[in-house]
Amino acid sequence: MAYNIVTIAGSLRKDSFSLKIANALAKLAPASLKLDVVTPAGISFFNQDLEGAPPADWLAFRDKLQKSDGVIFVTPEYNRAIPGVLKNAIDVASRPYGKSSFNGKPVGIISNSPGPLGGVSAAKTLQNILPGISGPIMQQPEAYLNAVGDAFDAEGTLTKDSLKPVLQAYIDAFAAHVAKHHG
Repeated sequence: MAYNIVTIAGSLRKDSFSLKIANALAKLAPASLKLDVVTPAGISFFNQDLEGAPPADWLAFRDKLQKSDGVIFVTPEYNRAIPGVLKNAIDVASRPYGKSSFNGKPVGIISNSPGPLGGVSAAKTLQNILPGISGPIMQQPEAYLNAVGDAFDAEGTLTKDSLKPVLQAYIDAFAAHVAKHHG
């Protein structure tokens, strides 16, 4: 049996590095994990006034998360934080109060940037937001992927040899993290 992992690529850009990294992780995942790669596209803005009759897109996203065995966030960094669309998706999924769709789900965080810092501020933003609304966050290995601008070919295939072992080590550690919390 494989654990179903919702892997949220936190960007809307069609050719985003986050989406390419999430897809590369899905290919590298051990047989014990099945990664379902999604983006925040189509999740309408959170508005507490709508909680009495939540929009269908909120319900579908929450349901997908509730049926999962874990969540991996793959995020770019926008202005030293996560993209607004990713924060909105988290807000939608964490409601209603006390019924977060992330509750009890083992969580992984990978940040990335074409620049030298690897999106570390975005990862730290998630580390600040998720406690209290999610399950256990994998502590190590940490993954702040820098210089990802040349890591993929035109088809989105991972070609940067130095990145493959980093992603492999991460997804293997995440598989153990999930198994530990579901064992």
